[in-house]
Amino acid sequence: MSHAAQRPAGPAVRGGGRPTLEAVAALAGVGRGTVSRVINGSPRVSDRAREAVEQAIAELGYVPNRAARTLVTSRTDSIALVIPETETRLSSEPFFNDIIRGVSAELADTDMQLLLILVRTDKERDRLATYLAAHRVDGVLMVSVHEDDPIPGLLERIDMPSVLVGRRSELEPLSYVDADNAGGARMAVRHLLRRGCTRIATVTGPLDMEPARARLAGYRRALEEAGLGGDEGLVGRADFTESGGREAMRGLLGRRPDLDAVFCASDVMAAGALQVLREAGRRVPEDVAVIGFDDSIIARHTDPPLTSVRQPIEEMGRTMARLLLEEVSEEGRARRQVVLATELVVRASA
Repeated sequence: MSHAAQRPAGPAVRGGGRPTLEAVAALAGVGRGTVSRVINGSPRVSDRAREAVEQAIAELGYVPNRAARTLVTSRTDSIALVIPETETRLSSEPFFNDIIRGVSAELADTDMQLLLILVRTDKERDRLATYLAAHRVDGVLMVSVHEDDPIPGLLERIDMPSVLVGRRSELEPLSYVDADNAGGARMAVRHLLRRGCTRIATVTGPLDMEPARARLAGYRRALEEAGLGGDEGLVGRADFTESGGREAMRGLLGRRPDLDAVFCASDVMAAGALQVLREAGRRVPEDVAVIGFDDSIIARHTDPPLTSVRQPIEEMGRTMARLLLEEVSEEGRARRQVVLATELVVRASA
């Protein structure tokens, strides 16, 4: 009688019930902790062990007991994407949509639920602080960080895995993903200088946000390198909104009607600036060249199409989600900072 070679059977499942984690470990020939790390998505598992565990899970039909897992690990299998902005700003600013798209894409193959939380009032901020302090989520992604926002400080104090888009300052202790804002702005102004522009204005974002400060610093540095710095009358302060861009552009034309270019710290503000220039009878780019920042869908649909500094927004969303998943799965992992390159996309406005 011949006998076919068979893989050693794992421990029988008592009473024919659902397979246990111990049964998976025995069949895979690894420890219980290795199985747990594979299930939780930890990268601290060799490819060989991961393959053995995944094969054992498939053979046994093992399904993790999520309730028991939550009790043991205090995991909620959910992360919060916190955006301290209004619904109007969320819907009108393509940046947020691209971030959400990138985060969602990175989480698509995981068991993590994504909670979108808008914070519009002090009451909502207090409620969120209580929610986070109770560790109702495994980690936090935060977008649109203002310098005086208390939430990042809370995340630091309660040691919550967290990743910011941007940072509060150069000394940011939390993990963050950012674009090279200063470098992108400097690149834009250099392009205007090469076109022969000499009276180059800027429309800034809110200066309690590091990306806005960095873009203003890049603008100033490029002008200083060209020997043209120091004219604060060419700086119009705004708030990353279209109406803010319009108001700042009107102020700039009132102070410096001879300006021949403007660098706007966002495409949304640049769209507002283009409206004001058109109303004032200024041709773009013949009379005034215009450059935005983001290279959002808005840049391709203005009249004329907008030259813009491209930051890889969807990639930023993916990267921040990936960093957060690693922080959640590896307790005590060091905080990390990632800065992604920008590039200038030249269109008809400059």
